[in-house]
Amino acid sequence: MSPERPDLRERARAARLARDARHARRRRRTVTRRDGMRCEVDDRWLLNFCGNDYLGLAQHPAVAAALRDAAVDDGVGSGGSHLVCGHHARHVALEREVADWLQVPAALLMGSGFAANLAVLQALLGEADACVQDRLNHASLIDAARLAGCRLRRYPHGDAQGALRQLQGLPGGAALVATDGVFSMDGDIAPLRELAAVAQTQQALLYVDDAHGIGVCGPEGRGSVAQAGLGIDAVPLQLLTLGKALGGYGAVVAGDADLVAHLAETARPYVYTTALPPAQAAATLAAVRLARHEHWRRERLGALVQRFRERAARAGLDLMPSDTSIQPLRCGDNATALALSQALDAAGFWVAAIRPPTVPEGQARLRITLAATHEDAQIDALVDALAAARDVLAPTSSAIPA
Repeated sequence: MSPERPDLRERARAARLARDARHARRRRRTVTRRDGMRCEVDDRWLLNFCGNDYLGLAQHPAVAAALRDAAVDDGVGSGGSHLVCGHHARHVALEREVADWLQVPAALLMGSGFAANLAVLQALLGEADACVQDRLNHASLIDAARLAGCRLRRYPHGDAQGALRQLQGLPGGAALVATDGVFSMDGDIAPLRELAAVAQTQQALLYVDDAHGIGVCGPEGRGSVAQAGLGIDAVPLQLLTLGKALGGYGAVVAGDADLVAHLAETARPYVYTTALPPAQAAATLAAVRLARHEHWRRERLGALVQRFRERAARAGLDLMPSDTSIQPLRCGDNATALALSQALDAAGFWVAAIRPPTVPEGQARLRITLAATHEDAQIDALVDALAAARDVLAPTSSAIPA
């Protein structure tokens, strides 16, 4: 007689109850309409301070027109995978534009940033190889190393010497150092020049996931790699996502031509999935051109970040160190983060509470994000609402400075 197996439905129910007890449940909220930085949610209009549309391109008329016109011409789907019949001239045009923008030889359009990271590590690494990663890397990079079956080691956040020690402890086999460019939950930037030097001395490849840096950092918005003054010799491959500052969907892996060609022929998340709709590629091409040439968007965003941080400091709010669009506010425990988020919601602001496992235990926070299309008065009103919510909650929580 076979042994009794656990009931997966009961396991799921128990896990949900455990998340309830830790104030860790996640719930989807449905957006009915968007109007710039305003969203209609649950029959109320909220000012959005938790999205990733950093340059305000998601609803730009030229981007929407490119999507509409291409859909009329080419339909709404690609009809197949890239290596069968789904590779379209619009995909090629986008890849060429991105390669030119980043000043690299080649680029490869992928379905998402998560899939792109799986593709890169799975295609390049095997069991005998090593992947060394920042401890706060995006989950997709961690999962990618596990999928590759390589030896995975993680170094303390932002610690290039920690990366060096890990590489030195993993002799033999190929080695890859992977890091976020801008860290999605902290908003700080990786020490890319130091990591590049470490990778070079250890004959390792440095791969940068610049999902939150592209469009907003560096000359012409070319991201954190360009901001660090690094080229393709130091960073042979980098990832840019198309659904954050560029306002659309998908991702591109860009860099060394031989590596990109290898990915196109062997990376399973690329080979075995339907290509993005050509109309989506057309929309993103329009967004890339706007991001490249409308420098005022980055200048405006930088001014808003400075304004927010100055006013938050005067209000005594404990922001984490960040000069990017991502401005986290420490809360500590999950309950406090939720209470602050709910107080802001009642005041008309949408700021999500970020809790473990997205961030380490005891480091729950509000992840406040700014966009070039926010207004000065909206920034000031958010700081006032944060301070008011803090003052109400401070007597019941030691996690918020009074």
